[in-house]
Amino acid sequence: MIRRRQFLGCVTALAGTSILTACGGGDQSTPSGTATTSGTAATTGTSTTSSAVATSNPATSSASAPPSQAASATAANPIGSPDGTTVPPATSITDKSGVVWTVVNQVIYRNGATVGNTYNVTLLLWYGGLIFHRGTGGQFFVCVDLAWLPVSDPRTPVVAATGHFYGINGHSDYPYTPAQIVSILKALGCSTYRLGCSNNPTQLNALIQLAQAFQASGLTLFVLISQGIYDTSGNLYSSESVAYNQGFAVAAAVANALQQYGVTMYECGNELTRDSSIVLNSANAGTSPADFNNANWPIMRGAMRGMIAGVKSVQSGALCGINFCVNDIGASDALWDGTQPDGSAGYPTVRWDLTTWHNYEVYGDIFDLGTDGASPGFNLPMYCKARYGVPFMLTEWNANPQDGDAFRATYITANLGEYYQARAIDNIQSVMYYELDSGDDTWGIMLDNGARINPPYSAFQSFVAAYPDV
Repeated sequence: MIRRRQFLGCVTALAGTSILTACGGGDQSTPSGTATTSGTAATTGTSTTSSAVATSNPATSSASAPPSQAASATAANPIGSPDGTTVPPATSITDKSGVVWTVVNQVIYRNGATVGNTYNVTLLLWYGGLIFHRGTGGQFFVCVDLAWLPVSDPRTPVVAATGHFYGINGHSDYPYTPAQIVSILKALGCSTYRLGCSNNPTQLNALIQLAQAFQASGLTLFVLISQGIYDTSGNLYSSESVAYNQGFAVAAAVANALQQYGVTMYECGNELTRDSSIVLNSANAGTSPADFNNANWPIMRGAMRGMIAGVKSVQSGALCGINFCVNDIGASDALWDGTQPDGSAGYPTVRWDLTTWHNYEVYGDIFDLGTDGASPGFNLPMYCKARYGVPFMLTEWNANPQDGDAFRATYITANLGEYYQARAIDNIQSVMYYELDSGDDTWGIMLDNGARINPPYSAFQSFVAAYPDV
């Protein structure tokens, strides 16, 4: 049995790999460095900055550096300029596609042609697979799809709060009691458990029992609010306001039922950007807003806004996340900035407290995710840190379901090594494996009878023991 919502095989995309189908101004008084280009959040004479990013020194631990098989944010770039190269002192930067970037008279040139409308540029930076610049006002911008978007300095290390790092997904139909789930998670070394529910009374009552057990044991229940963009007849909601109101009602009911049991973190909707009514082509990486359905976009935006508002109406201090898949920064940027896929602006913004993402083997390495057109990839957690300024959570990750147990064990060890290293740089608060029990060995690391699937289970458990969440 494959519990992952819908594994329809793989579709060719992203340079021969494949993806799952499922699941500012120029004067001294304003931040300077760029002016408007089509579809950007910046406007002439001003800039819209992302949330301030709190900084701290990287956490120290007695554990040795974990294993990792992929490039980190500061790894050397094998093609073009070394990661972290700046102009000045260098005279040019060559990116991973071989494109040469220069600054002449404080204006940026890409292979000799200007990129948007830049001016008063004091620094050009190549970092994590992306080009950034800083203006005389101190504001940083990143170039995405040849548009300049406001960010914080991506090189600033940000360490997320500890205590939630190791997580795993579960389902409400598991044949385990709440006490058994607590025991299983503690044996595995997990502190966070992700579980979905709606305002259905049966689901809520079951979740309340689990939340009670978690509260007593000191574990964290991370609740996915399972509200989508369709009515009970399977039709898209008729307007953004209707979607908002429904999202609000469901989320408020869930939060109201759980707040007294210590639940403080919620994920508002699941993979909505990858719904067939929203993404135009599921094979696209999602790095361009144009990858998404302009007409249906407000429905999704309304549902997301409603869920966040619904939770906050009950628990003003609760943290709400919005999740994305593959490399959907075209969607996350548009929601954050209040723009439509067609580039028009001035719409309601969606502002989340947690950036949550799903990453499976077929999507590629999350620290080097490819873009539309299969161009070289970039470091997604680094981008989200700089762009949105809130903690990052990887709420689903795993290898392909057809991979054998030996491969899965190696995949678990290698990926946890990457995540553990990057958490001291890129504000990664939690990584939640998908999943605990799938009824077979396609996704889970346990079976319904409680048997452990090895070597994947042992690989996960051993890594957690060797590299504690401190």
